[in-house]
Amino acid sequence: MAALSDNDLHNRLKLVRCNLPFSIIHQLLDQFSSASDIFDASISQLNKVHLTDAQINRIQGIDNKDIERDLAWLDHADHGILFQDDKNFPQQLLEINDPPYALFYIGDIDYLQQPQLAMVGSRTPTAAGKQIAEDFARHLSNAGLTITSGLAHGIDAACHQGALKGIAGTVAVVANGLHTIYPKANTRLAEAISQNGCLITESPVGTDPHKGLFPRRNRIISGLSIGTLVTEAAVNSGSLITTRHAMEQGREVFAIPGSIHNPLAKGCHKLIKSGAKLVETASDILEELLPLVNSIPIRHTSAAETRQSPENNSLDGLDSSYQTLLKHMEFEPVGIDELVERSHLNASDIASMLLILELKDQVVSQNGLYSRA
Repeated sequence: MAALSDNDLHNRLKLVRCNLPFSIIHQLLDQFSSASDIFDASISQLNKVHLTDAQINRIQGIDNKDIERDLAWLDHADHGILFQDDKNFPQQLLEINDPPYALFYIGDIDYLQQPQLAMVGSRTPTAAGKQIAEDFARHLSNAGLTITSGLAHGIDAACHQGALKGIAGTVAVVANGLHTIYPKANTRLAEAISQNGCLITESPVGTDPHKGLFPRRNRIISGLSIGTLVTEAAVNSGSLITTRHAMEQGREVFAIPGSIHNPLAKGCHKLIKSGAKLVETASDILEELLPLVNSIPIRHTSAAETRQSPENNSLDGLDSSYQTLLKHMEFEPVGIDELVERSHLNASDIASMLLILELKDQVVSQNGLYSRA
């Protein structure tokens, strides 16, 4: 796409702010050829596209102060916008039924061209679930997959953090305008993503986060990606909206199972029953996605690498009492009293060993319960 004139950019930004469905924008551009012609059109000309009165009022009522705010934001060196006819607009996203007309971004848009895996899950995960998400994201990033998520609390944040420890970076898709970071607690994470990835949104500057924006945001997360992986999601979780979009878009869906006693595993189990692939290692994902990536190189991580990284060997270097304790622990949370019964070690020794094991990343604690990491 040739460089936009100031007038063309101004009118395209106005079209973004009309907040029209993609199908309507497509009809308008077919009818009038350019954004500039749309805003020069009369009411009778606009009626030929079968717009509602509310849509016509939106087109004719855009406040130029909002456009000035967009232009001021875009003046920053790390900020930008991609329209659908830009060669850098992600092709993967153009293939869905309702792609965004434009994407505002902060960071490096080259990450949008990489093969991406969406990773989503609960905003209030267990400690074990959060660690699993981070570990998977790191392994998959090191295998060459850029990890895409929604910058929310919980699993989203863990996935971004894990991906930043890998080589392929991460993309954060947010629902609000990029004049602010939501949630505020993830501001530093967002800054790190802008340095080793990309933050994107279809919402113009000044759009504050609200409930109705998130389901639409989720279609972009899945649309950018060749597959979606879910870690810990309740049956009515917003993460399942992302997987529904992924299925409608013809993308792969993966789910990590959990304990039958964990309500946050029920959404994943529902997905698996519906045909999502059950995932135990990163290799389970890579063997499905490698054929889809074609010529883009992704290093195949072995199951052994996935289950065990060099800094996290399970039992090596621990004396017999620690090994005994670990052998009597499972991946479901358990209290110290139960561990005393199973291992026949005394409670004070177990408490001391659990602290050491937690520092060695062998054990995860939550609410007084412990599980293998």
